[in-house]
Amino acid sequence: MGYRCLLLGRVEFVLGKKGLQMYCPFCGHSETKVTDSRLVAEGNQVRRRRECLACGERFTSYETAELLMPRVIKSNGNREPFNEEKLRLGLMRALEKRPVSLEGVESVITRIKRALRATGEPEIKSLELGELVMAELRELDEVAYVRFASVYRSFQDIHEFKKEIDSMGEKDDQLPHEGGLDTSNE
Repeated sequence: MGYRCLLLGRVEFVLGKKGLQMYCPFCGHSETKVTDSRLVAEGNQVRRRRECLACGERFTSYETAELLMPRVIKSNGNREPFNEEKLRLGLMRALEKRPVSLEGVESVITRIKRALRATGEPEIKSLELGELVMAELRELDEVAYVRFASVYRSFQDIHEFKKEIDSMGEKDDQLPHEGGLDTSNE
């Protein structure tokens, strides 16, 4: 029987008779023991501290579930794989010089990816993806939201900007006032 080898960083995994085995990155020995496991990255990864049974060296491995993201159907009908880096760059461009932390950006990306997977669909229209991004940006930073919307919706003039900003004010008026009571009827 042949063995399949997978190298992640400096840690080598080999599919052998005992299943998937991890080789020590220091001495290459195939037997290691897990000394500690913790959830990291908002529960999306497992961090394991391992110790080689041969040389005694310790190292860290990370496990992430490989979940398939839907393909994106572009407006011209072309299909392409979901590109997290493209999403991140678009968000960063909209958030340029805005007081939003990288953690905030990564949380938005995580929520968008979770929403895409939750659809259970193998494909999603780029229009739907754009609407998800705009909804997240509206909650995160309204200036970034308007920046993104102006490019995404191809605003042609100042009137389209004003219309979008006015619609944001209308939506804010529909939210309950401080304390959760609507006092507009008084």
